[in-house]
Amino acid sequence: MSDERRFYEARAAGVRRSAPAALRNREPIADVLSDWLPSSGLVLEIASGTGEHAVHFANRFPALEWQPSDIHPDALASIAAAREEAGLPNLRAPVVLDAASADWPVERADAVLSSNMVHISPWASALGLIVGSARLLAQGAPLILYGPWLTDDTPPAPSNLDFDADLRRRDREWGLRKVEDFTGAAKDAGLRLVETRAMPANNMMLLLARC
Repeated sequence: MSDERRFYEARAAGVRRSAPAALRNREPIADVLSDWLPSSGLVLEIASGTGEHAVHFANRFPALEWQPSDIHPDALASIAAAREEAGLPNLRAPVVLDAASADWPVERADAVLSSNMVHISPWASALGLIVGSARLLAQGAPLILYGPWLTDDTPPAPSNLDFDADLRRRDREWGLRKVEDFTGAAKDAGLRLVETRAMPANNMMLLLARC
């Protein structure tokens, strides 16, 4: 994945980075996570970016162990700095994880969460996310995704079409994905779609479970 993935992030302080969208959406996402996450266990967050979500969710769900990850050095540095500042006992040090790779540094998880990665990465990364999650999760455990999606049965919002066009101009392998394409590939890997939730700003959350 190109380092351009974080084009919406900016320097905050030192190595810390900040994404305004992450600060806006973290509470609505957390409200849904309160319904979908297990009561305890390990949550693996894929493509944690600035680390702002990881800190917020680890603070919101103290009974869960939170494992952030990313592939980019500056993201990993930002996550580590945010973790040190927060001082949360249930927030682990970030690990290097490429979703498209078959080699993940985590062997099991009770839930996997990925926000705003699938559309800002090649389709191979989405497929890797599916296969890797299916490998880590026990039966019934959730894979949760957040971001902008396209669907066959709902006309796309003009803002999402504009965003999709902008992404594809930046990288031909990027772009908004169809829910049906993602969940079809997930079904082949042993993950079934359980629920979707409409979110602010024409985003959506998907809940899949290991069969």
